[in-house]
Amino acid sequence: MTDDDLPFVAALYASTRGEEVAATGWPPEMQAAFLDQQHRAQHFHYRNAFPAGEWLLIERDGAPIGRLYLAESEGMLRLVDISLLPEARGEGLGTAILCDLLDDEPRPVLLHVEHTNPARRLYVRLGFCLAEDKGFYLMMIRQPAGRDRDKA
Repeated sequence: MTDDDLPFVAALYASTRGEEVAATGWPPEMQAAFLDQQHRAQHFHYRNAFPAGEWLLIERDGAPIGRLYLAESEGMLRLVDISLLPEARGEGLGTAILCDLLDDEPRPVLLHVEHTNPARRLYVRLGFCLAEDKGFYLMMIRQPAGRDRDKA
């Protein structure tokens, strides 16, 4: 991903939060401004918290349909973010990407997910266990194959 991809990534971010923000009843212009501000804040945070992270676009037929952000952290691989456009969700693509990522990963994999995020069910199916309830987010961890996955 490069800075040239930021407009796509901003639109992708908005697609993951649009329903939530629409529920505020704000006018569409205010919703768009808020989503843009939140995307910029998230992007700034991710780049500063994980300066050596991998910032990857997910493409289908040469067109971007999602993002995958990864970072090494304390001997673990951190799944910082995975997002797909609405039209690419529910097709098993996210599952396939995560299975490929996890298959050969020798380190524990850590992620944060909101309590209400439907992807949480996928993470549990893939062997992620609750490590800590951080209030709004759950920290989940998946031990590599061959290790006791019940221990966080």
